[in-house]
Amino acid sequence: MEFSFLDFTILHFLCFGICLKQVDSLINVADVSISVELIGQDIFFEILEPEDLRYTYRTRPAKNFGPSFNASFVERNIRLVPVQPANGCVWPSNAHEIRGNIALIERGYCSFLSKTIRAEEAGARAVIIADNKESDEYFTEMIDDLTGRNTNIPATFLLGKNGYVIRKILHKLNMKYALINIPVNVTYVPLNEWKQPPWLTW
Repeated sequence: MEFSFLDFTILHFLCFGICLKQVDSLINVADVSISVELIGQDIFFEILEPEDLRYTYRTRPAKNFGPSFNASFVERNIRLVPVQPANGCVWPSNAHEIRGNIALIERGYCSFLSKTIRAEEAGARAVIIADNKESDEYFTEMIDDLTGRNTNIPATFLLGKNGYVIRKILHKLNMKYALINIPVNVTYVPLNEWKQPPWLTW
């Protein structure tokens, strides 16, 4: 069977379209993010209060924006404050509670960088962003949104169900924040001794 130039052109565009569809399934354009499995370089924090949330949580720091969680960033007994509205894309109605604390923000509606910049403007020391889905078995690599902006506070991504449960329990207890230590060093702690959340297996 012979193929004309037109046939080859159509076939080329069909293959290109299939490739784009596969790439699009991995990349969330709104967040400019890539879903990946758990690997190194993660940041851990622990919730001290309330007791119902007293566990160690694993997060993935932003890949190419904001400063890192290094030796100069150590916060003890600092408040983790859920931002209102939850997606953090507009000026928070609870900005006075965010100032000097860590902002907990839900993913979606605007880029990770936009959320972090908005939280910084409200006076947050750092940002923890959680997935807006209850069940998500992947971490997300948070990358720059290519707008040429940057932020002066660190940001990190929390596995989805953890963020959902934290917000749910704080709401149930009528609490506006949780007390946390960030970061915590688990390098020499055996995995079976980590106090991980019972609703999630790392």
